Amino acid sequence: MFHLQEKQIQTVVRECVRVRYNVEVDIAIEQPKQSSFGELALPVAFQLAKSLKQAPKKIAADLVAAIGTIPGVSGLEVAGNGYINVRLDRSTYGYSLLHPEPETTAGDTGKTIVEHTNINPNKAAHIGHLRNAVLGDTFVRMLRALGHRVEVQNYIDNTGVQVADVVVGFHYLERQTPAQVAQLLQSDDPDARPFDYICWDLYARTSQYYKDNPEALKWRAETLHSIEAGHGELAEMAHLVADAIVNAHLATMLRLNIQYDVLPRESEILHLQFWAAAFALLKERKAIYFENEGKNSGCWVMPSSAFRGEGDANEDSKVIVRSNGTVTYVGKDIAYQLWKFGLLGKDFHYKPLIRYTDGHEVWVSIAEPQPRPAPEFGKAARVYNVIDTRQSYLQDVVVAGLRALGFEDQAQRSVHFSYEMVALSPRCCADLGIELSVEDARRPYVEVSGRKGLGVKADDLMDKLVESALHEVASRHPEDNPAAQRAVAVEIAMGALRYFLLKFTRNTVIAFDFQEALSFEGETGPYVQYAAVRAGRILKKLEERGETLPDFRAELSPEAIGRQLENEDCWQVLLAASKAGAALERAVTAGEPAHVARYAFQLAQEFSNFYQRFKVLDEPDRGRRTFLLWMTEFFALQLQRTLAILGIAVPAYM
Repeated sequence: MFHLQEKQIQTVVRECVRVRYNVEVDIAIEQPKQSSFGELALPVAFQLAKSLKQAPKKIAADLVAAIGTIPGVSGLEVAGNGYINVRLDRSTYGYSLLHPEPETTAGDTGKTIVEHTNINPNKAAHIGHLRNAVLGDTFVRMLRALGHRVEVQNYIDNTGVQVADVVVGFHYLERQTPAQVAQLLQSDDPDARPFDYICWDLYARTSQYYKDNPEALKWRAETLHSIEAGHGELAEMAHLVADAIVNAHLATMLRLNIQYDVLPRESEILHLQFWAAAFALLKERKAIYFENEGKNSGCWVMPSSAFRGEGDANEDSKVIVRSNGTVTYVGKDIAYQLWKFGLLGKDFHYKPLIRYTDGHEVWVSIAEPQPRPAPEFGKAARVYNVIDTRQSYLQDVVVAGLRALGFEDQAQRSVHFSYEMVALSPRCCADLGIELSVEDARRPYVEVSGRKGLGVKADDLMDKLVESALHEVASRHPEDNPAAQRAVAVEIAMGALRYFLLKFTRNTVIAFDFQEALSFEGETGPYVQYAAVRAGRILKKLEERGETLPDFRAELSPEAIGRQLENEDCWQVLLAASKAGAALERAVTAGEPAHVARYAFQLAQEFSNFYQRFKVLDEPDRGRRTFLLWMTEFFALQLQRTLAILGIAVPAYM
């Protein structure tokens, strides 16, 4: 509601400025320094002062006189040297929250593709992958909450070096055949190590073997060639490994309630000649050129000026096709980005891979047509690629490729949704039994490395969180059955993890810490969950007393609401609880899920204050009790909706 009032005020003031001064200006809105100054502050007079050559205070006074009345606003006041403070009509505002009009959504402005997770299918997912997936999934939820049509993609690099190295480990180091690997996958031994864990260790072992025996790198080259060709024993083993690991990753992410729509695979980009089509287009439009000399002789390259600017022409050009004819990662990614926008003139074939328990299906790309028709994928209006900040250079090259091909609009709508890495606090390493050197133990955080096998597997992390949460739940609710206790512990643990990964801005390096994440105090997931549970508990206690909620719409008139909102505490908490839409819109505009997490925490704090100040069920005055019960229900709904956008459940109890 608050954001709708903001928009209405901006529209009225913008039109007044246009008519009075013949100037088009974006009306900025700020928060007054003190709540006693009103609910909003407009610095528009300062925005106009230079061009109008007038004092901001005079402009502000003239605008207040010209604007007159605004629906839902009780007054406009000139403050300081030219701010316009806005006071909302409390009775009108509160009544509108009780009788909300259907909000207009974004409308069909075209499909938005959000590509996230993108874990190499060669080993178990680790904590860094979780930040990618949780950021991407939450941004999807944010967009959908505003009415956007979103397609969630998870790109699978099933023909890359990482998969090849695991195949090398199985074939050359372990001397296993595809049949033996298949048998390993079919094991029903409950005590057997998960396949993605086996590959985790094997990948680290293979990487170390290369280091000790550099001549063994020829095995990687041979394996890559076989995988790209799609024939032979090595390709068969790669197929087994990648498909099994993808299924493991999907199961891992589902624990955090993360789902996908489609998994485009690199194997089909190769086999369906996506790259060949993109290569022809790049050559035709002279976006790349063939290098005849220097270290890149024999390669097709993109000039550095395309992605670094004319002033950086001396920097190295980017190799798109190597001298041996193989395409680099960024070349394939250009083809993939073209497909996302429907610019390639080609499409994948698809088959359903799995059906989630809620009925939603995730599809996977394949090379051959299938009898069952698939949804239409790709053909986006906007694309967000959730990829860590270390890949910024390559993402710049991909966008440069679109521009060089003449697709300027699509280049503008290609967004690198970047983020910094996740490390571990030394205390977290101790909790996980990871031995550290004296030097590492003194660091603020410890980086993880898949090649070195140093890190925490995502499932191990979640298991540890559940175990810790279960201990707390069982001690608080010993009367409940173990299955119910575990269900609550899982929701608390997953909420703690998601919130911890979301509360930091994307450009912040995270040092994960168990004790901090699971704390019931401070800016944590459990703290916000606890507020939602407590709000629901008030309403449940009413039911346990044999009472029902009043008919709020019948009993709360604008006048009745206005009388209650004369209490400044009531007004401030209701105002805070009504800003969910404004917080969401600003978070989407900024591309910062952390803003929604921060709002959830602030909302929980406001409810805690409300809970302490007002004894809702024991209030003797009928009218005030009805109002407080409505406030409680409103808080509960806002907390639930905000947590749902963060992908966090509200447990049955805490």
